[in-house]
Amino acid sequence: MSNIELVEKARQALEAAYAVYSGFPVGAACLWSSGLITLGCNIENASYGLTMCAERVALFTGVAQGERHLRALAVAVVGAEFAVPCGACLQVLAEWATELPICLAKGSGELRVTYLQELLPVVFKIDGIK
Repeated sequence: MSNIELVEKARQALEAAYAVYSGFPVGAACLWSSGLITLGCNIENASYGLTMCAERVALFTGVAQGERHLRALAVAVVGAEFAVPCGACLQVLAEWATELPICLAKGSGELRVTYLQELLPVVFKIDGIK
């Protein structure tokens, strides 16, 4: 699957975003080694700490379906700037992939590819796990 196709899936997920507090909808699409694509959107809550990011929604959906090997992630926003996953999302993503390409898309349609290890060069790990 191409980056453009994966971004299109993330843009579809963006349409379901519940971003009533920030006004910043985000869509994400995870591509798993099985070929499955899982989608997520940000889901905000009046208690801001309970808000869930699009990236984690897409990832957790795949894990709940039995997936364990993440191949790529796309993140789409409607804004004029690229939006990278937050620190919490990066740490969670690192549990499921070590070398993860992340395709970012902004509202203009412009794409940029980065990598998990560039955004989070030092990952928290518990010795003996994974």
